[in-house]
Amino acid sequence: MTTLLEIRGLNTYYGESHILRDVDLTVNAGEMVCLIGRNGVGKTTLLKSLIGLLRPRCGEMVFNGDPLVRQAPHQRARAGLGYVPQGREIIPQLTVEENLMLGMEALPGGLGRQRRIDPFVYELFPILRDFLPRKGGDLSGGQQQQLAIARALLGKPKLLLLDEPTEGIQPNIVLDIESAVRQIISQAGISVLLVEQHLHFVRQADRYYAMQRGGIVASGPTQELSQAVVDQFLSV
Repeated sequence: MTTLLEIRGLNTYYGESHILRDVDLTVNAGEMVCLIGRNGVGKTTLLKSLIGLLRPRCGEMVFNGDPLVRQAPHQRARAGLGYVPQGREIIPQLTVEENLMLGMEALPGGLGRQRRIDPFVYELFPILRDFLPRKGGDLSGGQQQQLAIARALLGKPKLLLLDEPTEGIQPNIVLDIESAVRQIISQAGISVLLVEQHLHFVRQADRYYAMQRGGIVASGPTQELSQAVVDQFLSV
């Protein structure tokens, strides 16, 4: 299996606070990997380090064979890293269509060359086609999450980073998002690194890493995820 992402000995600080401690993690092509742990253990910090919003103090991040450390966030996006942050961060004043178009800035040539929305995102999230003229801020939280994932997909990522995509979302849309992520992997061949608290979603991943105090303390196939690990690392 081809290794798409390899992290070795990663250490990231906020000021003088040591957040990530010697993190090692891999994601293979076509694989879904889940990162679990209580709030505040460093999961979001790891994703922000990958996308370039935080600069690690030491360690290696190799994506698709290339070191990430000297690449700016927009270069990482164009290399194939997609990111859906916690809280979604859609632009409320723009329409759904305009929010989707922004995702194509990650493509070669950006929006200057890419003006067509891939219909695959409407297959995943049919509601978006109906809501194209609506303002992003008028959507429900679950609909905004679907929009945020669709926007990231329009950048044609090789690896999609999802930070708690089901947090605070109504149960029926949680199931829609879970289904969409499965299709993203099976139909588009995109790998997924997921930060998640819902056990049902976690169990759909191929492998898991459990974080505590900024380090990886357990890992393995999710089918071997024991109740003891669930009780310790998932707040559900």
